[in-house]
Amino acid sequence: MLLRGDETGAGTPGGFMPAAPAQLGSPRRGTVMIDGYNLALEAGTGVATYARNLSFACGALGYRTEILYGTRAAPSADPLLREIAFFDPNVGSPSLLLEITRRLRQLMTSPLGVRAKDVPMSGKVITRSFQSRLPHYDRIWNAPELFSRSYWHFHAYKHFLTVSGVDKPALMHWTYPLPIRLPGTRNIYTLHDLVPLRLPFTTLDNKKFYKRMIQGVLDRADHIVTVSEASKRDIVDLFGYPEEKITNTYQAVSIPAKYAQKSDDLVREEVEGAFGLKYKGYFLFFGAIEPKKNIGRLVEAYLASQVSEPLVLLGKTAWKAGEELRFLNEGSNRYLEQLDNLTFTRDRVRRFDYAPFPLLVSLIRGAKALVFPSLYEGFGLPVLEAMSLGTPVITSNTSSIPEVVGDAALMVDPYDPRAIANAIKTMAGDAELRASLSARGRMQAAQFSEARYHARIGALYERLMPEGQKVG
Repeated sequence: MLLRGDETGAGTPGGFMPAAPAQLGSPRRGTVMIDGYNLALEAGTGVATYARNLSFACGALGYRTEILYGTRAAPSADPLLREIAFFDPNVGSPSLLLEITRRLRQLMTSPLGVRAKDVPMSGKVITRSFQSRLPHYDRIWNAPELFSRSYWHFHAYKHFLTVSGVDKPALMHWTYPLPIRLPGTRNIYTLHDLVPLRLPFTTLDNKKFYKRMIQGVLDRADHIVTVSEASKRDIVDLFGYPEEKITNTYQAVSIPAKYAQKSDDLVREEVEGAFGLKYKGYFLFFGAIEPKKNIGRLVEAYLASQVSEPLVLLGKTAWKAGEELRFLNEGSNRYLEQLDNLTFTRDRVRRFDYAPFPLLVSLIRGAKALVFPSLYEGFGLPVLEAMSLGTPVITSNTSSIPEVVGDAALMVDPYDPRAIANAIKTMAGDAELRASLSARGRMQAAQFSEARYHARIGALYERLMPEGQKVG
């Protein structure tokens, strides 16, 4: 379902919050519905983190919070089967002929819209394995294959798909640009960035379709939300969209204290035991291995820097990963290490596809520095997460990143491998700089606290709520 290669395989820290199917605050008269487009993904993404954090913000602010999913689960009349199918859609296996017939019927009937049904969430299905992925909710709805159907409906008819069957909320907040509308309410869309148009070579999107869909979102939205001033400028500049119809809410960083405040000794044990790395003895990148993240230049710069500490790349490979890692495939990644009169062959750059969330936090905390020279970020959550944990950061001086990091990171031109190499050498050899960036990073990250984020979201929703549902 993801249009861009955003999967890290690492479990984004801000996204791992306990599910809370109950009110977090005093209920207000307004109901906010959020789409489950990215929440249904098996691997964590930055946009999934955004949607989860938004749901918890709604609950903390006292709004009734409902989630609209679009999984494969069929709209059975049996409440138990609807609950089962929400967690495992394979409750039955239709034949190929039935599957083709169903698809054709969907295409023919999609102009009439898609009907959603509530998912009971009665507790009869044991859901503890899903707690890290579930949002805060008061009620969950599902419209079968809503999101995939919306794309081919837009391809075929050039119109947005509509949804019926739900109790109409005061606000419908789509957390991603989707060709869908909920009639009879105010529709808000979050545009995180316009990377497919700004850096077209870094994504696999059909750019003509993407541009038409974004224009459709802008034409139909009651309001647009974005996550940085850089993204807001792109929307205004590329589409001539009025600034007053866009609100930048930024994002929030939120890592549970039980992980963020582990003792240094425990972090050391986990880093050394699970990854074979020395505490504060490696540089770290975490994120998808794909063109936008600039891994090719990062590896080139790191190898040229000749620092003794290894570079750790944590994340799943996406498209063009082989090209991004080409230097590692050319035999330049080996060195000899002497230990107790024994000589070992070691990798200078070490790769891991995945780390469970508690170990990911320790891996970030145990790093000498995060190196994140991304070509473009709508917000840059990994940078903020590292800063909040006191890890010094080397990052880009482009897109949204300067407004996120302020003066609390070492910024470089991401297109200049020599500049990245010099920054790595400087960070490796300057303990005073690392200590200063660690302290400044924590202070800067506090500017993006949950409380500040909740205040921005609350102000936006109160402004957009229908008059009869605002808090007096």
